[in-house]
Amino acid sequence: MARWAGVSCRALLALAVPAGGEDLAAGAPLSGKVVLFHAGSLAAPLRQVSELFEKKHPGVKVLAEASGSRDSARKILDLGRACDVLALADYRVAEELLMPRHAEFNIRFASNEMAIAFSERSRGARAITEQNWPEVLLSSGVAFGRSDPNRDPCGYRTEMVFQLAERHYRLPGLAGKLMAKDARYIRPKETDLLALLESGEIDYLFIYRSVVRQRRLRSVAMPDAVNLKDPGLNKDYAKAQARITGAAPGEFVTLKGEAIAYSVTIPLGAANRPAAEAYVALMLSSEGRAVMAANGQEPLRPALAGRADKVPAALRRFCRQEALR
Repeated sequence: MARWAGVSCRALLALAVPAGGEDLAAGAPLSGKVVLFHAGSLAAPLRQVSELFEKKHPGVKVLAEASGSRDSARKILDLGRACDVLALADYRVAEELLMPRHAEFNIRFASNEMAIAFSERSRGARAITEQNWPEVLLSSGVAFGRSDPNRDPCGYRTEMVFQLAERHYRLPGLAGKLMAKDARYIRPKETDLLALLESGEIDYLFIYRSVVRQRRLRSVAMPDAVNLKDPGLNKDYAKAQARITGAAPGEFVTLKGEAIAYSVTIPLGAANRPAAEAYVALMLSSEGRAVMAANGQEPLRPALAGRADKVPAALRRFCRQEALR
């Protein structure tokens, strides 16, 4: 896992580990609510984590809202909404939009990979393979969907997949052709496209491997050179870029390709910080990691923390400081 920091294990500085086990239930009982904003692709695992949490802390109710990760962050940034826990499909969303004004730390906790989902009645379903999917998707009469890159990391990661596929398959102009096709099937987040796939409105969609597993969908696996799975290929992934809207109106940022890493933080405006810390602790604990793994989102071992000095003491046992690059 040292590859996630881009350096050897020696460059990871261990955080202090408080005495005791993983359970934070000791002390005064928790109460109130935990407002949870999360990426759409985290809906299934965090539903299970929330059920576990409410059993451990019956005085607390988890109120979850799923959105594209950038939309989730903008609820805090633009709308001023209160949030206790923010879980994102790309750790860079918190760093770009919220830190340091709205959040002080950011913990990477899980990985994923890009895939192409389809159904039995999708046109080309019997012929599509890891090698010929670009040809199938560009075929007349075939429709595919993707999410909005300005609202959801899966959207800009899809654009990066197009560019990486052009290089990998040596098909000049492929990325531009894929970008120009089926723009009417762009939605705020990737999970919004599932109904269109089920109804037959679209034949394929670009989505995370974890959602494919959770929904038991048919899919095409893409090679590691394309799927944004392997942190050891980050130098190659960085050759793909996406230009998206920035934090301020009229501002734009360019993101480089990078292996997928999910993150979680507790915004500075959290109204129920004790319960928020307990919730994140459960996410990062062995129980939480087991839930993530069962849902196809491989936990990072260890989780990696940015701004370790700002990580709450109760969470330091679960992560290590990310090495400076």
